[in-house]
Amino acid sequence: MAKETVSDFLLGRLREWGVDHVFAFPGDGINGTLAAFGRAENKPKFVQSRHEEMPAFEAVGYAKFTGRLAVCMATSGPGAIHLLNGLYDAKLDHVPVVAIVGQTAQSAMGGSYQQEVDLLSLFKDVAGDYVQMVTVPEQLPNVLDRAIRIALAERAPTAIIIPSDVQEMPYSAPTHAFKMVPSSLGVQWPTISADAAAIREAAAILNAGKKVAMLIGAGARGARKELMEVADLLGAGVAKALLGKDVLSDELPYVTGSIGLLGTRPSYEMMRDCDTLLTVGSSFPYTQFMPEPGQARAVQIDVDAKMIGLRYGYERNIVADAKTALEALIPLLKPREDTSWRTTIEDNVARWWETMDEEAQVSADPINPMLLFSELSGRMPSNAIVTADSGSSANWYARQLRFRDDMRGSLSGALATMGPGVPYAIGAKFGCPDRPVVAFVGDGAMQMNGMAELITIKHYWQEWADPRLIVAVLHNDDLNQVTWEMRAMEGAPAFEASQALPDVPYGEFANLLGLQGITVDKPDDVGPAWERALAADRPTVLDVRVDPDVPPIPPHATFQQALDSAKSVIKGDSSAWGFIKEGVKTKLQEALPHKEG
Repeated sequence: MAKETVSDFLLGRLREWGVDHVFAFPGDGINGTLAAFGRAENKPKFVQSRHEEMPAFEAVGYAKFTGRLAVCMATSGPGAIHLLNGLYDAKLDHVPVVAIVGQTAQSAMGGSYQQEVDLLSLFKDVAGDYVQMVTVPEQLPNVLDRAIRIALAERAPTAIIIPSDVQEMPYSAPTHAFKMVPSSLGVQWPTISADAAAIREAAAILNAGKKVAMLIGAGARGARKELMEVADLLGAGVAKALLGKDVLSDELPYVTGSIGLLGTRPSYEMMRDCDTLLTVGSSFPYTQFMPEPGQARAVQIDVDAKMIGLRYGYERNIVADAKTALEALIPLLKPREDTSWRTTIEDNVARWWETMDEEAQVSADPINPMLLFSELSGRMPSNAIVTADSGSSANWYARQLRFRDDMRGSLSGALATMGPGVPYAIGAKFGCPDRPVVAFVGDGAMQMNGMAELITIKHYWQEWADPRLIVAVLHNDDLNQVTWEMRAMEGAPAFEASQALPDVPYGEFANLLGLQGITVDKPDDVGPAWERALAADRPTVLDVRVDPDVPPIPPHATFQQALDSAKSVIKGDSSAWGFIKEGVKTKLQEALPHKEG
């Protein structure tokens, strides 16, 4: 029997940690490990992407939607470099990912050899919590185990560099000797309980408030029941940071939805008018959407001491698990007798959802992009997973989709990079193969990498218990989010040389691959197209011709501000009158009479 190599031990150790997928792209810098995959009968499963950047994004999607560690792998030099963007996405959104990369043979290092890059320096920022190079077999158990534990503990990416010659060495375990570092598997995590005195002080602050607002993020995901109980006791409304969109149901009448530039008007008004703020599991960065400094007394709860006390002048910064802290807080909270604040919030929320429905019905040329999201919202299966790419699709994801039940959703939050929508969806399908997944992607991101990753979907979809993976393309031949940012932030007309995109038949491309491609260019066909996609026996691409002139107006913008912004760039913008017309029609929906309560 052949002697176990370092690569054989690496894969065996990953299996012992419960790793069942490695998102990767091959290269000769990891040939020794690729050979070990063959000997291990592809366990863990090697998931091959179309581009070396994609494994990291797929790993982030897998980790976000499973709550487990994810592993990605690439070759030396260019392969390792390509992983960086996805690893920064993991770092900024606090996701545990271990990157394993090759390196040129040790005998060639320092000799300006082919693909030789100083990978320790390259990864020292993105994987600053832990990055190590394995130089002898005895080092591997300790390095791998620590990389996994630190990734999980810090909710961050870590990196392991293994030179190509080391991968092929016979494995030798660390011995009971000086300067040997044995290691062990597993970790049992504590429940971080809040300081009792701090909880009492927080309760006093919250009980004194008459207009309490709550802001929750992804860190509150495991505390749904407790969040609802606290909100009811305090008579509070609850705003959600974008990465926490799936934490509480949008069908709860006091949930104001997303906050910020992509947020809702009820969230904006609640923060503007509140006198008390409770933030749980969120480091939402845009402080202009928080209460004015000194306006509100405030308490923050977060499990990560490094992220506590940020963004606002909190009186109590409590480091604790969200669920445990809220459980301790609930017995100390006094039910509200005056319900006028909660009633106002619920009225605002009800009106907002009516407005969203009406804005989605505003006519456009040919299709209002909001309609694409609105028509899915009521049709989403209760166990759906939704991803959105960065760009204008993120606006409508934040405002138009009403999450409920066990629906999950995410996008690139703090990094806001283009390109993760489709690879996130692929990672989600490998982690949750029995759940339907929907990816909303602009045509810019689709051309950047989404089309190539449709080939990855073609390659693997028949392995998934539920074959439904729907990629909905917002087809407007424009890098639309940047176009709007130029108009709003620079007062400049769209620069067509940078913004216009070549026209591509995305639905036809899907059909060419053997997937289902549906091209939609009429508003009345949007709903039926979703019905077909959700009933399909294979992945679907919805190629939807949407109007680039429908503006993503921020929730705090007044009608006059929107009009003034549009007028400022009339000269020289080929779409000027189109976006003024669509902006006026959209903003009018807030002013028009709504249904009687």
